[in-house]
Amino acid sequence: MAQFGEATVRALREKFDAAYGLGEWREYLCVQSPGRSEIAGNHTDHQGGSVIAGAVNRYVQGLFAANEKQVIRIESEGHPSSEVRVDELDAREDERNTTVSLVRGMAAQFAKRGFVPRGFDAVIRSDVMGGSGLSSSAAFELELGQAMNVLWAKGIVSPEELAIMAQAAEREWFGKPCGLMDQASVALGGIQHMSFAVPGTIDAKPIDFDFSDAGYALCLCAVGSSHADLTDEYAAIPEEMLTIAHALGAECLSQTREVGFAEDLPTLRATYGDRSILRAIHYYRESRLVERRAEALRAGDMPQFLNLTRISGASSAMYLQNVSVAGSSEQPAMLALAIAGEMLHDQGASRIHGGGFGGTVQTFAPLEYADEFCQGMDYVFGEGACQTYQIDHEGARAWRI
Repeated sequence: MAQFGEATVRALREKFDAAYGLGEWREYLCVQSPGRSEIAGNHTDHQGGSVIAGAVNRYVQGLFAANEKQVIRIESEGHPSSEVRVDELDAREDERNTTVSLVRGMAAQFAKRGFVPRGFDAVIRSDVMGGSGLSSSAAFELELGQAMNVLWAKGIVSPEELAIMAQAAEREWFGKPCGLMDQASVALGGIQHMSFAVPGTIDAKPIDFDFSDAGYALCLCAVGSSHADLTDEYAAIPEEMLTIAHALGAECLSQTREVGFAEDLPTLRATYGDRSILRAIHYYRESRLVERRAEALRAGDMPQFLNLTRISGASSAMYLQNVSVAGSSEQPAMLALAIAGEMLHDQGASRIHGGGFGGTVQTFAPLEYADEFCQGMDYVFGEGACQTYQIDHEGARAWRI
């Protein structure tokens, strides 16, 4: 999993030469950035809470080379071409929710830190599909980040700092109020138990655990529901949690005490409504469950981990309410959870994965049943919808050829 091979290099080189012309004089940079799976901590990171996340073996892969222009040019499969002048890096309203906004945003983060952006060309391919729940945006951001790190900063920017830069690009240039889990997981690799209690920092502790050694497969089922137009639904979760935190005199929920929340519950409910209250309850509940699941993984106690995962999944559905979109009769993620539950019973665990509102359902299935499980999910959601994944123990990385 460390690097992609010669066949991929040749394929990327062919696309590079077709896009930019032959360039034997150039020195090429290969970059590979994994997707990520949220293992525990559903919507806790943006409140300064803790999560467990793992990089997985699906990748954004690219070939980069400096050019003699003042422009970044990117050809990315399945996306429009991107061009950004390195002296025009301010966020643009008309670029919100576009790939080019992330290019501009990542370049701006390097400029902000005193590095001099210079033009480069790139071709990028990806099997971290958008809407797959693997955080294609974070994988793309760290793909760019590692390339810029090597080309502009001699590789001195740490993975943690690259993750913080990527979050800023997504929040301020792309326009999605994300937490820091996705970017940190992609940057660091492996399974990481991470706390975001101190704003703008990452406290990460690796967990040495292999699900396959424990007899289970990590399965993700994409339920066929795009969340491209659901930014407002996502944004409402941190906004409502922050409303409660601010009412309790704090910047985010991690800085509040659950006992104080309980004491003020009648007033908070009357002022802010039930959904905000329920989402705060989920935060407190899920935060406890993250710590207990980390303990279970470190102890190698898979039955305990599975039981706690089922409890967490129920909390996301009932309290966080990010399994389906209000007012819509389409509930593919809830249907996927129901089918997974009927197929596995108490032999595994399923939960909504990542942001929610469709997207992806995560399941831990016994290895001997994983293929049959994926086939059953594919029967409902389409061929290839449900796949098994392995943890990638490296984060985003770059090497010269």
